[in-house]
Amino acid sequence: MAGAASALFLLDIKGRVLVWRDYRGDVSSVQAERFFTKLIEKEGDPASQDPVVFDDGVTYMFIQHNNVYLMTASRQNCNAASLLLFLHRVVDVFKHYFEELEEESLRDNFVVVYELLDEIMDFGYPQYTEAKILSEFIKTDAYRMEVAQRPPMAVTNAVSWRSEGIRYKKNEVFLDVVESVNILVNSNGQIIRSDVVGALKMRTYLSGMPECKLGLNDRVLLEAQGRATKGKAIDLDDVKFHQCVRLARFENDRTISFIPPDGSFDLMTYRLSTQVKPLIWVEAQVERHSRSRIEIMVKARSQFKERSTATNVEIEMPVPPDATNPSVRSSMGSASYAPESDALVWKIKSFPGGKEYMLRAEFRLPSITSEEATPDRKAPIRVKFEIPYFTVSGIQTQTSSLWISGWLQIYSIFTIWDGDVVLESALK
Repeated sequence: MAGAASALFLLDIKGRVLVWRDYRGDVSSVQAERFFTKLIEKEGDPASQDPVVFDDGVTYMFIQHNNVYLMTASRQNCNAASLLLFLHRVVDVFKHYFEELEEESLRDNFVVVYELLDEIMDFGYPQYTEAKILSEFIKTDAYRMEVAQRPPMAVTNAVSWRSEGIRYKKNEVFLDVVESVNILVNSNGQIIRSDVVGALKMRTYLSGMPECKLGLNDRVLLEAQGRATKGKAIDLDDVKFHQCVRLARFENDRTISFIPPDGSFDLMTYRLSTQVKPLIWVEAQVERHSRSRIEIMVKARSQFKERSTATNVEIEMPVPPDATNPSVRSSMGSASYAPESDALVWKIKSFPGGKEYMLRAEFRLPSITSEEATPDRKAPIRVKFEIPYFTVSGIQTQTSSLWISGWLQIYSIFTIWDGDVVLESALK
């Protein structure tokens, strides 16, 4: 071959010299620093990503393996292809001795590395590069790296949220729509603020790598398909998807396409800024019969269809902080006085649609009041409840378009949880 290599360098990922062998005496270790400077300059130019660098009369030829650069420097006109092939053969030799070529294996085997560098090249010309032949006369014990166990496929695979090889005897998908309603109403019955925060919760027990597609009654999707949207479509705001959803597909045709994780996860969360009427309307009237007695009458009315039923209804009504000796009567549920929060809590386990219940409460007040007493605060009435199988937003999942390879069972449950209505109290 025409020309010879002047030196062979082994560098770490930051360009620092780990091992170098000078064969002809016409280059120094400074050449390694100059080479790495040139390499960094070329990183910003994709058109010049070649394994040969020329600078100031020195030709550098290099390859990278794991976190190690193998580089030869020469001041002569060398056969670049032959030297690059030689570097790849050097990698094979090191892997034969150390199990794997990395910075750690080089640092643990400096003696063996220098012995090998003396044999594989002589005065800049490649010599023995066959690992089996070298191992016959270079018998120095080398520290072989223990190959670490490979991480699960879920770590390195494109589908990082799901492992391979999952198997179930029966494929099942559970889909819940959970919505939280927040409404603020003033004492005149006007809605000041209302919004709906929802989530599509899934539990999947599917085999393999299933491809799932889910459609919603999204207004943009229905209009794109040329279908009627009156009374059926909704406008989703602030949509946030699980990482398994293909966002490009959703932006293109509004189809939720995904490979689901195994078990429970939130497929999507969303928010709707829409005018929502309170599902449970509460009216309160306060009568002061004297300075020592106050009577509160509360009327609660459900404003949803009879086929639905609210559960775990909790109505919290503020009372004066110095009220004592409560006497409570209610047509449904139970009520208790909570002095720590200055409130009367009315709990109804089941509240069907189209029903109305009443509560009367009487409290005693201290007969003596301070002349500088501040006016009674007008704290809001808070209403909390749950309505299974009901959504305020009207969101619908097109379960017929939930396609999964293989046979499965789909369980769809539409639920509204944590309805929270705040009404300004009419205490006067």
